[in-house]
Amino acid sequence: MEEYKLFDAEYRFLSVIWENEPVNSTELSRICFGKLGWKKSTTFNMIRKMSERGFVRNENATVTAVVKREQVAKYESEAVVEKNFGGSLPAFIAAFLDGRKITPEEAAELKKMIDNSTE
Repeated sequence: MEEYKLFDAEYRFLSVIWENEPVNSTELSRICFGKLGWKKSTTFNMIRKMSERGFVRNENATVTAVVKREQVAKYESEAVVEKNFGGSLPAFIAAFLDGRKITPEEAAELKKMIDNSTE
């Protein structure tokens, strides 16, 4: 499993980039001030830090994400299943559905996903 572990502030920062990329670094600092309450220096430190970790690219003052939201979500989902359910997807689903009803459409969609992953 690739390493996409993020702290909450890093995830929120990446979310801003995903929603606005490609984005000029000065504009990104304005957006982060409005959405996250960050000073310009905080945003620029985060750009540097996340660039060093390989999550974002900052070329000619234009910031883009190197990793996609789906990659991070997949990593975090797998980490939850591994940590809390011993890697057992059925145990995770049983806990998730405990006492919860799903619609026939949701059940059909889940069945289709299972069928597609077992072929």
